[in-house]
Amino acid sequence: MDFKPLNIAIMTVSDSRTEADDKSGELLVDRLTKAGHTLFEKKIVIDDIYQMRAVVSTWIADPEIQAIITTGGTGLTGRDVTPEAMKPLYDKEIEGFGEVFRQISYDLIKTSTIQSRAVAGLANGTVIFTLPGSPGACKDGWDGIISHQLNASTQPCNLVEIMPRFLEK
Repeated sequence: MDFKPLNIAIMTVSDSRTEADDKSGELLVDRLTKAGHTLFEKKIVIDDIYQMRAVVSTWIADPEIQAIITTGGTGLTGRDVTPEAMKPLYDKEIEGFGEVFRQISYDLIKTSTIQSRAVAGLANGTVIFTLPGSPGACKDGWDGIISHQLNASTQPCNLVEIMPRFLEK
């Protein structure tokens, strides 16, 4: 298959970041646009389960958005609740994403990768990737996994080629 540009939404989860200093969100926007995709929307949302779900639910309901990437809130502290916010929205979890992300991270940060709770899933035909908040983690997640799975020319398989079948009954 030839490359197919997708509409992607980015959500940075943070109580302290602004557009001026959101390096992780900026990195993801830069990477996705350089790859040929379109930034549909970008938002910064505080570490609140219900505010995160409200934003992502709106994006999931929009048929123009094929993928969502969140950054932040995947650690172990009390405010890190992004996986808990996202998982109830999934129709299906993509377990392999977190496994491969931690494998890539292990090569770079060794056992510190156990503190990452990167997850992914499908909701209403939309792919949702949840990354840690550091620019390095976003770079590793995009370069090592997401960019390939959101590229229809990646072989032997990718998510883009099966997107039309996500909503099959």
